[in-house]
Amino acid sequence: MALLNLLEISKAYESQQILKNVDFFIEKGDRICIIGKNGGGKSTLMKIINGTLEFDQGRRIIQNNVKIEMLNQTPAFKKDISVKDAIEEELIELKNAKIDYDNLLLKLENDFENSGLLKKQEELTNFLDEYNAWNLDDKTERVLQQFQLKEYENHPVTQLSGGEQRRVTLAGLILKKPDILLLDEPTNHLDVYMVEFFEEMLLKEKFTLIFISHDRYFIDNIATKTIEIDECSIKTFKGGYENYLNAKKILIMSLTKSHNTLLKHLKSEEEWLKKGVKARLKKNIGRTKRVYELRENAKKNPSLINKIKLELEREQKNFNQEKSINRQKMLFEMYGIQKKLGSKELITSFSSRILQNDRIAIVGKNGAGKSTLLKIFLEELKIDSGSFKKGEFKIGYFDQQRIFLNDDKNIIETFCPNGGDRVDVRGQNMHVFGYLKKFLFPKEYLNKKIKLLSGGERSRVALALLFTKKIDCLILDEPTNDLDIPTINILEEYIQSFQGAVIFVSHDRYFVDKIAKKLYIFKGDGKIEESYQNYSEYLSIEKELKKLELYTCKKEKNRPKITTQRTIKFSYKEKQDYESLPLKIEELESKIQELQKCLQNPECYQKIGLSKLSMQLEEKKSLLEPLIEHFLKLEEKIESISKTQYNIS
Repeated sequence: MALLNLLEISKAYESQQILKNVDFFIEKGDRICIIGKNGGGKSTLMKIINGTLEFDQGRRIIQNNVKIEMLNQTPAFKKDISVKDAIEEELIELKNAKIDYDNLLLKLENDFENSGLLKKQEELTNFLDEYNAWNLDDKTERVLQQFQLKEYENHPVTQLSGGEQRRVTLAGLILKKPDILLLDEPTNHLDVYMVEFFEEMLLKEKFTLIFISHDRYFIDNIATKTIEIDECSIKTFKGGYENYLNAKKILIMSLTKSHNTLLKHLKSEEEWLKKGVKARLKKNIGRTKRVYELRENAKKNPSLINKIKLELEREQKNFNQEKSINRQKMLFEMYGIQKKLGSKELITSFSSRILQNDRIAIVGKNGAGKSTLLKIFLEELKIDSGSFKKGEFKIGYFDQQRIFLNDDKNIIETFCPNGGDRVDVRGQNMHVFGYLKKFLFPKEYLNKKIKLLSGGERSRVALALLFTKKIDCLILDEPTNDLDIPTINILEEYIQSFQGAVIFVSHDRYFVDKIAKKLYIFKGDGKIEESYQNYSEYLSIEKELKKLELYTCKKEKNRPKITTQRTIKFSYKEKQDYESLPLKIEELESKIQELQKCLQNPECYQKIGLSKLSMQLEEKKSLLEPLIEHFLKLEEKIESISKTQYNIS
């Protein structure tokens, strides 16, 4: 039986219809993602499910005692409340139940046959059992550790970063363990490590979820169903976002096939219609009406098919416009830069060059220094030491808060501050509506005030405004936050056709994989690794290395004592190799690091030559790999000999 049912729900705001005759249900264990355009009804549907928004018609049916909790995009906290108190405040109902239970036990000591008290005790016992609320202090401690909040437990929540505040809210909701958990953009402001932990927790604890998200990897990893809100109705697809895309492809094929069949049928009926009035009167009079209906459908179908095709094309477009590295203009050059904030080392001895067609994602944990590096690029912060050079070029900046928008202006005033209805788009004069419809704005929005727009709509305005400017370098801080998937697709499409550098901070793994050609990975303690790996590949390898490290540590700890000393049967050459290889490997690795540093330093590579340095680097790498492979084989041989020849206690 469904935990909650919505039957023929309709909702409109003034004259704008949002939902019309929508049916929806959720069963225990479902994890349902809601997708659709900004302003299309996602948040409206969530609020109706939550019971916090009235609908115009229809029925909302919910099972008795089903508890729903919702994570909003912008959670509110009491002034000066500490992290621990904010989390414990979410448990007030459970705490009160435990207090009532303890007080009841005291009453039963003097009146142990009171049937009313015994019945109340049974009810409280069942309630505390259901929510495992017998030891709430332990649960609070555990969740503080799990969400990496222990060091902040006595700090005021309002002094934390956006990502840390989001973790506080999530921790409180997880502790309450509701029957249905509603999440609005849960991965916003969370770093990728916390997102992965959160995914694992949701799956392990078997939460029943309804969520809105633009994070396509999160959707694929979590969702059992995806529902799309489009033109006031909903369509349901099994699985995550990848399945949704595949279903759309199948839908296009099916619609195209049906349309071709319709055209054949229409051709036959049109021939009948041409036979004249007398011939038609001999047939069913309703047949003429059906011909006109076929004509209307024949007009509508191509539009629907093209609409779905356009959505897919935006998702799958991938232009490779990389140019020869030596022909690109240098934008930024850093050599040994360092930056501290207070006593915290954020950047230590980092060297790199950024060229005109680079696509660089800055990734890592919250608070590691990613935004600090962006501010250095924007010349809002100065480095403490090292060399930082910036070329002559124009920057376009897209910040998290979109603070450069004037709330009191309407959209047309924002794009045409000097009046009129024309806008200059990178040198091309366009009608403002012709330009804005590319960003999914209907004509009636032109006179709408900025302050009346949703968060996603504000972001679309900010992007559209940014894309009008003639710039050489885009700097984006969490660009996908608050954007719906169609708008993210527009952003991706623009970036892929943009003739300039793109530097961005993001925790959206799918977006990073699609856009970035290079990664700046903040490893902690000021260390930044420059990598040309795919981000998902990097995370996967890092996870495997951690597993291997844990396994090796455990193996060393549990290594059995050897009671008999017997000589390992190595050949003379193998013994020599085993003793000499570590030093050779170390020397080669050191030389490779020197060459890599030289390639990042203009003074160095201009003396020796880029091609010569690159050849030397490849040569050293080709020498290193077989040495490591040979050494690992010798290690394996030691282990196999020890198993067969040693007496182990």
